[in-house]
Formats: sequence, structure tokens, C-alpha cells
Amino acid sequence: MIERDFDVPFVARLAQREKQIQQSYRPIIGVHKWFARRPGTLFRALLLAEFSNGQPLASSFFQSHDLSPLIVGDPFMGGGTPLLEANRLGCHVVGVDINPMAYWIVRQELAELDRQAFRAVAQQVITSVEEKVGDLYQTTCVHCGNPHAPVKYFLWVKQQSCAACHHLIDLFPNYIVAKNQRHPNYVLLCPTCGALNEVAKLDRAPGAMRCGTCRSHLVIDGPARRNRCICPHCGHLNFYPDVRQGQPKHRLFALEYYCPACKPTHRGRFFKAPDTADMARLAEAESRLQAIPQNYIPADDIPPGDETSRLHRWGYQTYRQLFNTRQLLGLATLATAIAAVEDETVRHALLTVFSDTLRYQNMLCRYDSYALKIIDIFSVHGFPVSLIQCENSLLGIPRIGSGGFRHFVEKYDRAKAYCETPFESYPSRPRKTVFLPGERIGARLVSDFPQPTDPKSAYLQATSADKVALPPASLDAILTDPPYFANVQYAELMDFCYVWLRKHLADTIPAFRLPSTRTDEELTVNQTEGRDINHYTAGLSRVFMTFTQALKPGAPFAFTYHHNDVEAYLPIAVALLDAGLVCTATLPCPAEMSASIHISGTRSSVVDTIFVCRTTGTVRASQFKTTPQALKRMLKVDLENLQQAGLAPTAGDACCLLFGHLTRLAVWQLRLTWRDDASVPAKLAQVRAAFYQIYPLNLLNRLATLVLSSLSDVDLLAPMRVKEKLATYDVEDQIPF
Repeated sequence: MIERDFDVPFVARLAQREKQIQQSYRPIIGVHKWFARRPGTLFRALLLAEFSNGQPLASSFFQSHDLSPLIVGDPFMGGGTPLLEANRLGCHVVGVDINPMAYWIVRQELAELDRQAFRAVAQQVITSVEEKVGDLYQTTCVHCGNPHAPVKYFLWVKQQSCAACHHLIDLFPNYIVAKNQRHPNYVLLCPTCGALNEVAKLDRAPGAMRCGTCRSHLVIDGPARRNRCICPHCGHLNFYPDVRQGQPKHRLFALEYYCPACKPTHRGRFFKAPDTADMARLAEAESRLQAIPQNYIPADDIPPGDETSRLHRWGYQTYRQLFNTRQLLGLATLATAIAAVEDETVRHALLTVFSDTLRYQNMLCRYDSYALKIIDIFSVHGFPVSLIQCENSLLGIPRIGSGGFRHFVEKYDRAKAYCETPFESYPSRPRKTVFLPGERIGARLVSDFPQPTDPKSAYLQATSADKVALPPASLDAILTDPPYFANVQYAELMDFCYVWLRKHLADTIPAFRLPSTRTDEELTVNQTEGRDINHYTAGLSRVFMTFTQALKPGAPFAFTYHHNDVEAYLPIAVALLDAGLVCTATLPCPAEMSASIHISGTRSSVVDTIFVCRTTGTVRASQFKTTPQALKRMLKVDLENLQQAGLAPTAGDACCLLFGHLTRLAVWQLRLTWRDDASVPAKLAQVRAAFYQIYPLNLLNRLATLVLSSLSDVDLLAPMRVKEKLATYDVEDQIPF
């Protein structure tokens, strides 16, 4: 069973490696973007710890398995990681998500695909689109005069009219186009003439750097800072954004391109300021856009929301406004070519590629002047609006750059190749990969609950999980990754892709007939929508109860959770108590990459608590001791387990794990006297009181820091030592529940 056989240091080591470069360890995620995907190695380990008959996890993990005819459910399937791992092991899967995009993504991950036909048709589409708009993504090389050098990125700066003199102001935060880490020199823009200059080092001394074209002084800092900008024409202090001016204006100021003729002798990247022909291509794109049907370009308004309100503050009112003219022309041309594909399976695959490509084909993308690459719109799980925008090549240059449609075709094909021959990687350096014959990702997509005797099936539903009718005692396990309170506004973000995709799917896929993925039933706390902790708790409880009644007696209901606020754990306890579940273990596992843009520089934890729950069984008495010393010991074991995996736990990690233990203990304390007919606020208050009785909530951060500081350096070659420490204070009393 998981409680006995889950090897925390072993799994944590695997999960940590996977999260550093997840597309390499689990290429299946290349089908389409989803947010906060948990490591596939974690869910594989949970299934094997439960169902591989007590074989040590470190050896069974790298062996082929067939767990048919088990049926595994997931009420919050999101990107589908638990279902993919269960399907790979031979299980039937039952997945539900209220977001149509989640339903579509998992459907496409599990759907069979003729890869050869897919690649052939994709190339036909690329060739067709290249013939129509390819010339708009070319420029003239400044070194050899090649007039057909492909452009990688177009760089744009936001502009705003001065409130006093009405001149347009370039909102440059600085004039650094590129830094010298991946290019021989810094590249600086001249604020006077717009020329690009290469300098060996930056010098802030007045007059130290001069433009090679106009001899004006080169400066580093731009005029725009902290939402203020002084007009260079009249000196008036302006504030940005100014919603009264409508959607932002942009000016093209630089290009990064690629010249195959010059590359053998050229050092570094190719940069240039736009010339007359480059500007003429923009006018040509406008003319062509007006001449074609625009049926596949969405005209939907952007509704207000916790994330989308930022777009409104910048004057964006419709999704169309998030794209420039050339992007709209290119995407409309590409969408039209895909819509003409006759084979439905291939067409659906290409539409999924198209939807994922949108992340890199919009005017919210940024340019990383250090790494010299484009940063996609969802890098921070929101809608960041920066002052410098990066327009990507629509189709992309073969084997150069990233984010173009052809790059996403290759990524999708790699994902499907992984489905055919999945593999695992040993936690060693250099990395050792092993293929597992007999395992495969793919299933029959069925419209009814699967029967144990059926061929491997996937029953997927795009609806609220509490509305699905499931046979009682039909699920052998539930593995899920529920929404983390208010951390990610899934619907607000996914509407960005949905409004494009529904143009193609609304007639044939019922889930795409609604105008938005947003719904009042979505289980996220959202201030704009008026969804508070009571809404989240009530919905989570309904889902847990619905799926628990379909769980076989004593079968595991395991899920991951992650939040830095102890209040976010109150709904978890309520949902478990309402569903009649007992938390038999809480386990730590790395779940995020610390270098992720949305994590880096914050105090956020990179570690999840895995809650393992059951309706019947026994548990060690030590697992529900509620003394402060017991709480300290349990947290210390968790942190030492992570140390054994090579992870250096932080205060944020310690707090998240401590909150997990607190939740588990509170459930044990309340389970015999719990009244599920009480009001939601009353239930939350009761759990909060139980939390406080176990340990004062205002002292939890101090406790986490104290335990963290008590850790000693561990021998990373002795992973069993932590289990030995655990055994020193575990008792053998088995308590039934």
C-alpha cells in the first residue's frame, strides 16, 4: 500500500529531475499547454506503490506493468497527468473537468494518431501558408544583402500619447536590446536615430558610448519607469497605462533574423533596425488581411476577471486586440488551411497544435534579452503586459528558434511517439533511459462508464465532477490534482485559446458550444466573480462526495495540494470529512521547478503535500498524534526525506508540509463528531478551531523555521536512513477506521 511502500526519497529524486525539464522526461505534455502539471513520475509511483504487490518501488518503477482491469478516476483532470500514467499502466480511466480545454487536451493526449499521415499533412499546411504569407516574415541581411533572410523575432515598443503635447512617446524601460551572455556584445538602441549599436561593455558615464550612425550619446535607461514617463518633447509627466487612449499602440524598432549565407563566418546573432521594406511589409499585411475572410478570427470581448482585468487596465477589450495585423493575417491563413484538412483525426491534431501555438503568436509575448528568445504569454500563469513585445515568426525557421507552428508540429509528433514507446530515466548522471515494452499511452474514447472486460478505455466528461453519474464502488483508485484555491485562474487563461478553437469545433463538439470556459461552478477563489472560500469549500466537498461513493471500500483517494496560506487548507479538511474519508498519510514530493518564472524570486514552495485517504482500513497510532513534539518530528522526517533526494528545503516548503500534517490531524480529531449538515461557514470555523487546538496558527511559520534550522547535513548515499529514523518513533498499534 502507498502508506507502507511509497519511497519518498526515491520518488522525490525522480520528480525533481523531471520538473527541471519535463518535456524531456514526459514528452506527452507537448500536446498542449496546461498549468501547474505535476510530475508523471509521482503518479506512476503512487499506482505502483498501491498495486505492485509490495515489490520495492525502486525496482518495480523501471519494469513494465499491466494493471488491467483496474479503473482509475480523476475528478479534476486538467492536463491529465494522473490519467495518462494510469492508462499507460493498462488501467481504464475516468476523467472529468469543468473546463472544455482540459477535456480537449486529455482527449487529444489519449487519442490514437497516424503519425506519418499527421506529419505529411502538416507539411502540406506549412507549405500552403508559406506561399501565402511567408514573404512577410523575411528581411534583407545587413551583411550580405540577402533579401530573403528569415526573421526570427520582431521587437515592438509600446507608445502612448503625451497628455500635454499629444506627441507619441516610446515607453522604453531601457535601451538594451540584447545582453552579452549569448551574443559577443551588448546591443543598444540609439534613442535619437533608432540605430542598433554593439558595445563591448555598458558605461553609464555621460558621453562614454556614442551611436555609430548619428554620434548621439547612447544611454541605458529609458524614459518609462514605475508607470511614469516624462515626455521627451515637452517634459510633461505622464502616467501609464492610460485606458482613455484605448488599446496600446506599438512601434517596430528591431528585428532578430537569421542569414544562412552569413552564419558560417558570423559571430553571434543577427540584429537590425527595421528598414523601409520591413515597414512596407506591415502595410502589405494590413492590405491582405482586409482582402480575406476573417471567419476564424474571434471577435469575443474579454470578460472582467482577476487576471483579465489587467488587460482592461491597458485598454484591451477584445481578444482580437491582443494580436497585431500580421499575426491576425497569418493565424487566419493557417486556420483556414487546417480547416480544409479532410481527415478528422489529423485535423483535430493540427487544430490542437494551432491552439498551443497561439501562446507564442500574440502581442503579450516578451523578449528575453539575456537568453535571446521569446517568452510565451503564459510563463507567469497570468496575462503579463510589458512595455516591449516580441512578435514571433508564424511558421518558424527549421531547427532555429522556437514557438513557430512547425516547432509545435514537431513537439506534438514527439509527444505521440512517446505514447507509442514510453520510457523512464534512472536518477543518475549521465541520464540513463529505459524503454518499457508493453506499456503504451492510448485508449478507446468511450461515451459510457468502462467495464472491466472492455479493451483499455477512457471515459472523459467536460462538466462539473459532482454532476457525473458513477456506479457505486466502481473505482479502484482516485488520483487527482485539484485546483489550488486561487493560485491559477484556469478559465480566464484558457479562454485565450478557447475562443480560437471553438471557431472550428462548436458544430461537432458539444463542450465547445459555450461562448467561454468560464462558469459559476468553477472551483477557484475569484474576487471578480465573487467566488470566495465558502464557494470553493462547498464545491470541493460535493466533488469529493460524488467520487468517494464510486470508490471501492478501502481504495485510495490520493491528491496533491500546494498553498502558502494555511486558510487554503481548511476546505480540504471539510471536503474530506464530508466525504467520509480519513487521511492515512501525508507525503512530500517536489512539484515545481524553482527556476520557473512564476516561482523564481517568490517565497512559494516547490513541494506538494500528497494526501492519501481511504474510507476503511487501519493506520498506525503515531500517524495521528497531535502533540507539538509529534508534529515537529513528522515535519522533520519529511524535510530529511527531501534532503535525501538532493533537495534543499525552504521555509515555504516546510510550511506547506506542516499545513498538510495539520489538515490530516484535524480530520482525525473531528471525524467522529463531524456534522455534514452544518453550514459551510460553521464547518470552516470548526476546522479552524481544530487547527488552532493542535498548534497555534500564528506560530506555524516559526515552527516551520525552527524545524528547518534543526536539520543537519545528510548523507545523500544513504536514502534508507530516514526510514530508520521514522521507525524509531512509530508504534505498531493499528487503529481501525
